[in-house]
Amino acid sequence: MDPQTALFQQHRPRLFGLAYRMLGTPNDAEDVLHDAWLRWHQQDTDALDDAEAWLVTVTTRLALDRLRRAKTERQHYTGPWLPEPLIADDEQPESELERSESLNLSFLLLLERLSADERAAFLLRDVFDYSHAEAAAMLGITEDACRQRAHRAKQRLREGRPRFSYAPAVQQRLLEKFMQALQEPTPDVLKALFAADVLHLSDGGGVVRAALRPLHGSERLIRLYTQIAQRYQGSHAVHRLHWLNGAPALFSWINATLVTVCWIETDGEQITAIHSLRHPQKLARLNAVTSAPGHAS
Repeated sequence: MDPQTALFQQHRPRLFGLAYRMLGTPNDAEDVLHDAWLRWHQQDTDALDDAEAWLVTVTTRLALDRLRRAKTERQHYTGPWLPEPLIADDEQPESELERSESLNLSFLLLLERLSADERAAFLLRDVFDYSHAEAAAMLGITEDACRQRAHRAKQRLREGRPRFSYAPAVQQRLLEKFMQALQEPTPDVLKALFAADVLHLSDGGGVVRAALRPLHGSERLIRLYTQIAQRYQGSHAVHRLHWLNGAPALFSWINATLVTVCWIETDGEQITAIHSLRHPQKLARLNAVTSAPGHAS
């Protein structure tokens, strides 16, 4: 490997982590890194005082341009939009940043509340720990403007944060109960699992059947999952837990086809939110790296 490529690869985990948090999809993050690599390959690296700063600057600005386009597209998206999880091949185990709380799928969804500029300023300052001056230089704005954007971002994120935050082990315990309930869902069993004001977001992208608006309340979710069970009665259903972005997620196959991946939020005793990913294109990457249902233990 030539020195220029080796230097890019050295910083790649951080660059990918930044692009993924900016965009919420691994494929878009990889596209940004490809474009950054092309620009890096054309750059006289010997003339750079700080290779990392140059690479982070280019990656941030490329991601900003792509995110602005994506936000316009997501305004016309059919139903709720959910971020795409990372999978084992995407993870960069040598990078602590890749294992931080800021990769949590619920947190990535929360970042959608921010403008593209606020998101970039917040990530550079509060997740990747650059100073306001460094982040401002990367964004091409004044330090005061950067500070204001990061401050507004933190305010918006505080307003939207879940009321409760529990360790992944607690989420896993409730997902295991939910998985058991799906085998033969009854109103009493589901009611015990769901908080009274539980929220349900389902991303089908208009391609498959999914709720087009957020659903609120345990009674609506009880009816939803009872109807789902009736719809698939007689089909071969397999449910299994996998870890995505540092937290447990429930994978569901029907007749050997991955149809849903969902993750939850909890108050420690009940499920307070379910995020259900059903878009076939988003599931395709996950299906390609998970074990065949017939091999489930």
